[in-house]
Amino acid sequence: MEKKKIFILLGHPDKETKSGYFADSYEKGAREAGYEVKRVNIGDLKFDPILHKGYKEIQVLEPDLVMVQDNIKWADHFVIFYPSWWSTMPSLLKGMFDRMWLPGFAFNFNKNGFGWKKHLKGKSALVAVSSDSHPIIARIIMGDSTNEIKRGVLKFAGFSPVRILKIGPLKNASQEVKEKWGRKIYELGKEGA
Repeated sequence: MEKKKIFILLGHPDKETKSGYFADSYEKGAREAGYEVKRVNIGDLKFDPILHKGYKEIQVLEPDLVMVQDNIKWADHFVIFYPSWWSTMPSLLKGMFDRMWLPGFAFNFNKNGFGWKKHLKGKSALVAVSSDSHPIIARIIMGDSTNEIKRGVLKFAGFSPVRILKIGPLKNASQEVKEKWGRKIYELGKEGA
């Protein structure tokens, strides 16, 4: 039986954070379970996150963005860790998707103008979003802050299922609470979930 291939993306620009700790926990569990694992920390990448001309002109992708695309194509399961900032992903992560989630890679619109082809079908995803707020309170006040990544990015390109894990509240969380989350995420890594 072929080993599951997992690509982990830390979407926080700083790996010395709770998001980084959770990505480490997942990676450790996945590696110990024997999965093939690749990981990228977005803060280590060199690319321009600004889409200067919108989609009128496609900017040539920097090698690091091509590498991320290759890792996504390679993987069976894509795992993303990031903090919720102002009810969305960090701008660097959004800029990465703006730049590389392109026709030919993630999708192609049908020539008749109706619908599109999803090029990343057969892959699953886990999006782990940490927050200082309690996820239920944030949902009541701000609505679902994960539609953008779940539906507008991943499902649009064919990922299914896309699982969302909301981690929080973390603002005043004790070391014990942080470690409890770390153990839960480590187990998800062991399961390849």
